[in-house]
Amino acid sequence: MESKPFCWILLSLLILSCFVSQTHEKMQEQTLAYLHNSILKKSSGFDTSFFEAINNFNETSSVHPQEGLKEKDRIERLPGQTQVNFSQYGGYVTVDKSAGRALYYYFVEAQHSKDSLPLLLWLNGGPGCSSLAYGAMQELGPFRVHSDGKTLYDNKFSWNNAANVLFLESPAGVGFSYSNTTLDYSTSGDRRTAGDNYVFLLNWLKRFPEYKNRDFYVAGESYAGHYVPQLAHTILFHNEKANKTIINLKGITIGNAVINDETDTQGMYDYLETHAIVSDRDAYQIQNYCNFSSNASTKSHECIAASEAMSKDISYINLYNIYAPLCSSSNLTAQPKKTSIFKFDPCSEYYVYAYMNRPEVQEALHANVTRLTHDWEPCSNVIQKWVDSPSTIIPHLQELMANGLRVWIFSGDIDGRVPVTSTKYSINKMKLPIKTAWHPWFLTKDQVGGYTQVYEGDLTFATVREAGHQVPSYQPARAFSLIKHFLEGKPLPDISRHN
Repeated sequence: MESKPFCWILLSLLILSCFVSQTHEKMQEQTLAYLHNSILKKSSGFDTSFFEAINNFNETSSVHPQEGLKEKDRIERLPGQTQVNFSQYGGYVTVDKSAGRALYYYFVEAQHSKDSLPLLLWLNGGPGCSSLAYGAMQELGPFRVHSDGKTLYDNKFSWNNAANVLFLESPAGVGFSYSNTTLDYSTSGDRRTAGDNYVFLLNWLKRFPEYKNRDFYVAGESYAGHYVPQLAHTILFHNEKANKTIINLKGITIGNAVINDETDTQGMYDYLETHAIVSDRDAYQIQNYCNFSSNASTKSHECIAASEAMSKDISYINLYNIYAPLCSSSNLTAQPKKTSIFKFDPCSEYYVYAYMNRPEVQEALHANVTRLTHDWEPCSNVIQKWVDSPSTIIPHLQELMANGLRVWIFSGDIDGRVPVTSTKYSINKMKLPIKTAWHPWFLTKDQVGGYTQVYEGDLTFATVREAGHQVPSYQPARAFSLIKHFLEGKPLPDISRHN
C-alpha cells in the first residue's frame, strides 16, 4: 500500500518540506504540484510571533508525574529482531492534558558506555512525517526491515554506537502520536510543534531522570531544518528565563534542511540544471521570469510554461536521490531478500509500513494504545493544515551560534529535493567569515567522505558523497563518521593536512 504523504500545497513549501514516499506515482504528484505553485508563495518572512508564543508556556501545568512509566515503556523484544546488548523503550508522553494530545517516542540506549555518552534527539520533517518510519527504521536506527515485512536485520552503523538516541513522532497526528481534539489536526504548525516537543522533553527527562543533566543534541533532516532550530531556541529561552540549565543543550545538526525558502528554491533549480536533468532553455526561463523573493505575488506565462516543462523532466526519477532506482514492486516477499546495509532498497518504506501495522509489533512498541481510527503511515493522512511556517530559519541559526552552540549542516550531494546548492546559498546569506577553507574529509585514508568548510561562530558545513536526502540510508558509514565527529566536537578528518 502506498503511503499518502502529508504534503498539501502550502505553495513553495511543498518541494522543500516534503520528505515523503519515493514511489514513482507520488514523485509525479509532488513535483508537478510544486512546480506549478512554488513561485506563487508570498512569504511572511521570519515569524517573530514564534518568540512571543513560547513565553506563555507554564511548566507547572505541563509537567506531570512520571513514576513507574519508564519500566512500563521497556521493550523486551521487537518481533523478528536479532539479539541485542542495549535497552529499548517506547511509549507515549502527554503534552497537553486538556486536549488529550500525546506524542509517541522510541528510544534506544547506547550499545556501550550508555552512562557517559550524550542524548541525541532525532526529528524527521514533512511537515507530517514519522521519525520512526524514516530515522529509526530506514536511516540511523539499530534495525532495518526485511522485504517480508516481518523480520529485522542489524544496522552496524546505527547511531546508538555513538549516543543514546531518541526518536519522536511529532506533531500529533504523525505516526502513532495523536490528539483527542480533532481541531488540533487542522491547526498544526511550527509554533505548536516546537512547544509540544519541548513539553515532551521535560516530561521524558522526568521519566528518564538519569539523562536530565546529560549533554543533549538535536538532529534532523528536511523540514526538521525548522523543527530542530526552533526547539533549540525554545530550550535556550526557558533556560535563560529560569536562570538555570533545564535542558543541557550543546548543539544541533541538520541534513538537507529547509532553511531559507528563496535560496532553497533557487538552489534546487540550479542543481537540476547543472546535473543535466532539465534543459538550459527551461532553466533560463525560470531564472529570468520566476521571482523567488519573499515579496513575489504574481507569475508570468513564461514562468508557468517553464515550470510545467521541468515537472515533466523530473517526474520519472527519484528526486531524493537522482541516481537511485525507483521501487519496482510494493509487494512483500515470502522470504526476506538478500540485504546489504550499503545498498539501500528503494522499496524499504513498504516494508516498514507493513511491519508497523502488525498488531504484535504495535503491542511490543506499546503503541496505538487508544486504537486509532487510521493506519500508521510514514507520512500523516490525518493532519489537514499547517498554519504557520516562516520563510527563513536563519535568525534562529544565528541565535544558536551567538549562544555558543555547535551547529553543523550537512548535505547528501545527490539529493535533488533540498540539494547542496540550496544549502550553500542559504549559508552564504549569513555572510560568515571562513575559519577553515573548503577541503575534502576522509572516511578512510584513501576514501573521501565528502567536503567541508568551517565558519566563524562554530558553524560546520559538510557534504556527504553519494548520499541522497536520507543521508544515513544511502551512506551509513559516512553518516556515522559525521555524527561521531559532531558529537565529539572534532573536525572531520583531513588527511591531506598531514601529508
